[in-house]
Amino acid sequence: MTAATATPRTASKQKKWWTSASFKDNMASFWFLLPIIAIFVILTLIPLLQSFVYSFTDFDGYSTDFNFVGLENYATIFSDPTLLSSVGFTLLYAFGVTFFVTVLAIPLAVTLNKAMWFQGFARSLFFFLSVPAQAIIGLIWQYIFSPLGSGVANKFLAIFGLGPIGWLSQDNLARFCVIFVAVWMGVGWHATLYIAFLQNIPKDLYEQATVDGAGTFQQFVHITLPQLTPGIVTSMFLLMTGGLKIYDLPYTLTGGGPGYATYTITQSLLLRGIGQSQYGLGSALATLFTVACILVIFLQLAISGAVEKRFA
Repeated sequence: MTAATATPRTASKQKKWWTSASFKDNMASFWFLLPIIAIFVILTLIPLLQSFVYSFTDFDGYSTDFNFVGLENYATIFSDPTLLSSVGFTLLYAFGVTFFVTVLAIPLAVTLNKAMWFQGFARSLFFFLSVPAQAIIGLIWQYIFSPLGSGVANKFLAIFGLGPIGWLSQDNLARFCVIFVAVWMGVGWHATLYIAFLQNIPKDLYEQATVDGAGTFQQFVHITLPQLTPGIVTSMFLLMTGGLKIYDLPYTLTGGGPGYATYTITQSLLLRGIGQSQYGLGSALATLFTVACILVIFLQLAISGAVEKRFA
């Protein structure tokens, strides 16, 4: 009799679970997300898996007749100075731009957040620097940094009697110019991002600190920076992910030169995989690049999470 009475109860519980409001809400959310999941699988996950498979072959991107070559493509990457140079500059660019934009954007945001009669104009001016496409900015600065005497930078130096400098024809100078232009573009946009976080800091904290005798610098270190931690995490994440996949700015500014000094990973992927029909090698480079990006991003999130927890 006990078993007979337990069975209907169990069935009613199962029926109640299937017809519960939470389950219906979850299913409704799933059906809304299903198109996004399908697009992600078709346009991202499947191509990634295909690239991983092709990285072990000599596939040229056109012919269906290709052979399995094992780790040969990966060995080529670690022995090719051109590809290694692209990896080195991409990492230098990503970390360099992230560091300098963060260091410059925070003080700029604090300054622009103060009450000034030209505050709106100043904010718009700095934000406008990031509005044009990077390819256009690269072409403009290519004229400014022209190694010829007709270049804007060299014309300015000529006023002081200094000779023309090959800004884009020397390895280290070319790297400096690319990073400089990227920082010049990004500071205003990320300062605007920090301003949004600064406006959410309670004014009472500064008033109490002033009463306690804390100076401007002490307030900046002990109030502003800790309160800006979520903004710093967001800004650095955007800068790092954008820096690792950079292509258009270095390509239009220097073309990857001189030599391969400003060559990027994305440029190598396009040149080797499509331009030179070495799809297998390009797929191997893309696989390594994807793994490196995931590791860098997870490392950054771990560090940022620890810092945010420290100042929370």
